[in-house]
Amino acid sequence: MDYSIKGKTALVTGANRGIGEAVVDALVAAGAAKVYAAARNLSDLAPLTARHGARVVALQLDVTNPAQITAAASAASDVQLLVNNAGFAGHAGGVFTDPKWITAGHQEMDVNFFGTLAVTQAFAPVLAKNGGGAVTNIASVASLVSFALLASYSASKAAVHSLTQATRMMLKAQGTQVFGVYPGPIDTRMAEGIPFDKTSPAQAARAIIAGIETGTEEIFPDPMSQGMGAGYLANPKEIERQVTAMAA
Repeated sequence: MDYSIKGKTALVTGANRGIGEAVVDALVAAGAAKVYAAARNLSDLAPLTARHGARVVALQLDVTNPAQITAAASAASDVQLLVNNAGFAGHAGGVFTDPKWITAGHQEMDVNFFGTLAVTQAFAPVLAKNGGGAVTNIASVASLVSFALLASYSASKAAVHSLTQATRMMLKAQGTQVFGVYPGPIDTRMAEGIPFDKTSPAQAARAIIAGIETGTEEIFPDPMSQGMGAGYLANPKEIERQVTAMAA
């Protein structure tokens, strides 16, 4: 089902840079009436509020902080579209027995999975009150097939994919649409060490907004993810073999 952005009030977590910042820009360009740009440090949101004036409202939100999540849901009680973008990658590379996978994995699950779950739980009643609305979870192609270079991050994003499916099922009765976004490498600080061609955040954000507006439940916003997404839907095991060959 189509979901028009025009006139809507949205909230984007992790909006201070990368995909999150670009999604705020794209929402404003698509006609959103108001966008809450959320980040751990309010000062990091100054460029967005300077660009867009009163249409963008800076909001302090650490998605691992229950008190801040509760406060955000209270302050942003007019939200109709929630974009769970805040993410963390704590470790890349190394042998399987590297203990850093465990340390990073705890942090990645806290932000990527539990943060997304906690924020969505807090805003589900808000969305219901405002007509149902929509939730958009920024996952990753690594949700669909694990990349050994990012083993623990891939696992946390696989959890986001599973959560997206559960959220779609459980919030359907209140009229909430749920979108999963599965980007490949995007040219952000988080991905600067990833040895693949990268798509710009602005280009990915425009594709994300286009996918939401056309009601596409699984959004692949860049060339790599589009190829891998089609391959995954056709033959998941073959995509696993291809990624293994790439790593080798």
